[in-house]
Amino acid sequence: MKSTFRNTALAALLAGASLVMPGPAFAFDLNGAWASDADNCAKVFVRRGAQVAFTDMSDVYGGGFIIEGDQITGKFARCRIKAKKDEGATINLVAACASDIMLQNVQFSLREADANTVIRIFPGMGDMEIKYARCPAP
Repeated sequence: MKSTFRNTALAALLAGASLVMPGPAFAFDLNGAWASDADNCAKVFVRRGAQVAFTDMSDVYGGGFIIEGDQITGKFARCRIKAKKDEGATINLVAACASDIMLQNVQFSLREADANTVIRIFPGMGDMEIKYARCPAP
């Protein structure tokens, strides 16, 4: 009888705990085209076949980047994400980047502002930030 009561109490405790425990945490989805000015998305990105690409004059309108899986594409460089760590609303990335003249590892820190806005932060430079908006598919 005592064992049955203990098992029932334990089951009730676990059921109650599952109601107050938070659900699984889902990582922020970075996939998409991101522009530094949401109003200029159509001037920064264009669709070429099945791919999103930069317009010829994208850098005139603030530029941006495209993330597809572990690939980050900028106007003048391509990067592969080597490491990613979510720390609350901040996402820290280490990427191997290649341009026409150089190979280098780059660290990026992005802070999620909302589902369609990220802010690139520069560690050690507290007041320097660049805001990017997710663009609708061109």
